[in-house]
Amino acid sequence: MKRKRQKKESINRREFLKRTGLASLATVAFPYIIPGRALGLDGAVPPSERITIGCIGVGGMGTSNMEGFLDQPSAQVVAVCDVDGKHRESAMKKVNDRYGNQDCAGYNDFRELIAREDIDAVSLALPDQWHAIPAIMAAKAGKDIYGEKPLAGSIKEGRAIVDAVEQYGRIWQTGSWQRSQEHFRQACELVRNGYIGEVKYVVVGLPSKNSINKGSTTPSDPPPWFDYDMWLGPAPYAPYCEARCHWNFRWISDYAGGQLTDWAGHHCDIAQWGMGTELTGPVEIIPRGGHWPKAEDGLFDTVEDYEFLCKFKEGFDMLVTARQKGGVLFKGSEGWIHVDRGAFDAFPRSLVQTEIKPHELHLYRSSNHIGNFLECVRTRKKTITPAEVAHHSIMIGHLGLIALKLGRPLKFDPDSETFINDSEANRMLCRPMREPWHLNI
Repeated sequence: MKRKRQKKESINRREFLKRTGLASLATVAFPYIIPGRALGLDGAVPPSERITIGCIGVGGMGTSNMEGFLDQPSAQVVAVCDVDGKHRESAMKKVNDRYGNQDCAGYNDFRELIAREDIDAVSLALPDQWHAIPAIMAAKAGKDIYGEKPLAGSIKEGRAIVDAVEQYGRIWQTGSWQRSQEHFRQACELVRNGYIGEVKYVVVGLPSKNSINKGSTTPSDPPPWFDYDMWLGPAPYAPYCEARCHWNFRWISDYAGGQLTDWAGHHCDIAQWGMGTELTGPVEIIPRGGHWPKAEDGLFDTVEDYEFLCKFKEGFDMLVTARQKGGVLFKGSEGWIHVDRGAFDAFPRSLVQTEIKPHELHLYRSSNHIGNFLECVRTRKKTITPAEVAHHSIMIGHLGLIALKLGRPLKFDPDSETFINDSEANRMLCRPMREPWHLNI
């Protein structure tokens, strides 16, 4: 008897993403691998098969990320959002000019963009106080997320993002793009494979001092094109002044942690990658001093010239400092490796040219950070910088900042993500949020 031929079901990209999203708990461990050819990735990608992107926050870094998505034939930017009307209009023009149409939508409120069912993924590039809430809302709405570092403005907010991404089966990529650079991966592979012997000491060099753009610190009314109250969001109310917003938020403690939290998501991330401690944290944090500026206007108040030591249960120490050479220095019993942006040095020097052998440990390989994200959106594989990894990388920066503020050593349990017998320190694991904003997983 002839078997009846079953009718083939046509599944387009969005239906595929929805189905794999519903099966997300299974695909974390056993991802579906879909050949790129089947999705049109070997040539021109039909518009119906492109991953649709909404960009929330299109200032400096947000515009750079948006342009990265515009360069990817498998993606299409369909909407942008920014509380600064000038940023928003500029971004819309870039998108429309690239595609030769006027189709890009613009929003002031990120919630309107996230509510669109025709958007598959969002790119988030916002001040630190705004990292958690839109990320969690996007995850709940079924969007995959490319989020800027640091993952969150506090350890508890970071944990909330990680939990939401896992609960709703989303793909997350953090903008810690150094992992997609070959020399950073090579350095970490050499360390992980024992080429410099046993590593007991790691030095993470981060920038010092604030990098302030000029602007008036005199309180005034915000310009009519700028929704200042929405820009503040969950942060404490403060009067508007020109120097407070955009780039300079990094040097104001109501919003961020200065160079320490701005850079820990990069270099502490590489240190964790090289030491294999991506899913844990230090058990003790010992401050060695930090300087806080005392500007007359009192606006810029994040720590400068800082240093602290982290002790790991895995048997090594990590010094995080603004007082030594930038990048990451791995010190082993048989040599050392130093890696930074555009720099890779080692002793013995021959290590720089050493190739990892086929049978040795090979770390996750990516040569295009945004491309890696889009590939993982399609295949449902983990990205090279998933939320859980980013959480533990910036955790070092947050822990160091708390220890520096309190001026005393702290014992920490990386499993429970709480300080041991220290209620004062534990209160600093999260930031209070201004009404009506709150975390809601």
